[in-house]
Amino acid sequence: MDYKKLQNGSDIRGVALEGIEGQHINLTQQACRDIGRGFALWLAEKTGKKNIRVAVGRDSRLSGETLCGWICDAMVQQGLNVTDFGMASTPAMFMSTVTEGYAFDGSAMITASHLPFNRNGFKFFTPAGGLEPADIKQILAYAEGDAVTGLETGALTQGAFMDAYARILVDKVRTATGEQKPLEGFRIVVDAGNGAGGFYVDKVLKPLGANTDGSRFLDPDGSFPNHIPNPENKEAMESITEAVKETKADLGIIFDTDVDRAGAVLSDGSELNRNRIIAMLSAILLREYPGTTIVTDSITSTGLAKFIAQKGGVHHRFKRGYRNVINESIRLNNAGQDSQLAIETSGHGALKENYFLDDGAYLVTKLLIELARGKKEGYTLESLIATLEEPAESCEFRMNIALEDFKPYGLQVIEELTAYAQTKEGWSLAPSNYEGVRVNLDADHGNGWFLLRLSLHDPLMPLNIESNDIGGTKKIAAELAAFIAGCDKLDAASLLNFAK
Repeated sequence: MDYKKLQNGSDIRGVALEGIEGQHINLTQQACRDIGRGFALWLAEKTGKKNIRVAVGRDSRLSGETLCGWICDAMVQQGLNVTDFGMASTPAMFMSTVTEGYAFDGSAMITASHLPFNRNGFKFFTPAGGLEPADIKQILAYAEGDAVTGLETGALTQGAFMDAYARILVDKVRTATGEQKPLEGFRIVVDAGNGAGGFYVDKVLKPLGANTDGSRFLDPDGSFPNHIPNPENKEAMESITEAVKETKADLGIIFDTDVDRAGAVLSDGSELNRNRIIAMLSAILLREYPGTTIVTDSITSTGLAKFIAQKGGVHHRFKRGYRNVINESIRLNNAGQDSQLAIETSGHGALKENYFLDDGAYLVTKLLIELARGKKEGYTLESLIATLEEPAESCEFRMNIALEDFKPYGLQVIEELTAYAQTKEGWSLAPSNYEGVRVNLDADHGNGWFLLRLSLHDPLMPLNIESNDIGGTKKIAAELAAFIAGCDKLDAASLLNFAK
């Protein structure tokens, strides 16, 4: 098969189990073994070492253990010394490469994040961080060939790392607060969605003194029987909100399957995700690092930009894709502009102080420190984002492009809409835009904004609309309809129906 089709940006993803009509297994035993050989070749070339140590972990997916066996065996056959950590989180697998006493040369995480039960995949790390798309492309090229490392056969051992990883988080809270049990008196509930995040209750919250009664779906179950483990999913957020209200908790925490993303619910039952969690973390970091730059993806609200400015920070709205925002923040730092946070509205967030690792558990650990500090100093988490102006309405339309070679057409649509926007009364192009075309509309034309962009990988154009007025998104959609209706290769039925 063409292994290049398994690449999804900086990840590898595919179908590992039958069970969904029309989706056939492409993460076969041969594919997984070839990918393991490809990673071994890539790592041997990068390190130049003869004794290469690699750690492997997996989330709760039903196919995880089988895929783990295949890729581990393939890497051992290529001369790597492999340690199988079993159930783990994606951030922990990176930390195994930089933590004293472990310091693996590389690591692999078997996960497909929040995708359905039949999907799975691989993420790879070195001590320098997560691999880039070009690295994944090279690994898959090696997988399609028949080259070998030439090293003698390695060894496979069983190990554990989650206890050590959890202690890093616990120690951070204790150091920041000066207390052994700074969460005593707090009730904090966790919804792990039957993914890999259940460890956070017993290994982080309880040692810090929190009452975690009312937490739910902590046991790993790759069939995901209760809800999709995804902080962006409506049902998932309703679940953790319900848990907070039922137990009168001070904070609710929800993780995605492999714990590189997180969302939260405050004690008043309000959701802390998307723009709100970005605002919360910005408020915390701008107190710790005054004037720092917050890099976000392209669909954050104008209210968030205003909030960051009010807190003395710089909002740098960049492109969608968690590697994009992370790499842009790193680029700014290298250019001499301090940037402490890179975060997507999806919940992927990475901090400069934490290796620019997108780690959901680390993000909520920052919230724990703030929760404990607020109790001492007389403020709440809610108060930190009290001045955040939120849109009255927001919506997204995902319009398919009916062309196999879709990118030239999508770019043409963006170019023509950019020119069109400059002729429209009440429209103004957003300054410093890095993706698609973003247009602000004045009070007479919807009092909000829209962003039309081209998907990174798929033949579709997402359109995001926000308004500060009730009924404003429909008004903006109607303003757009005349232009979009003329794009004959764009399936815009959902937008045009909404605009009527």
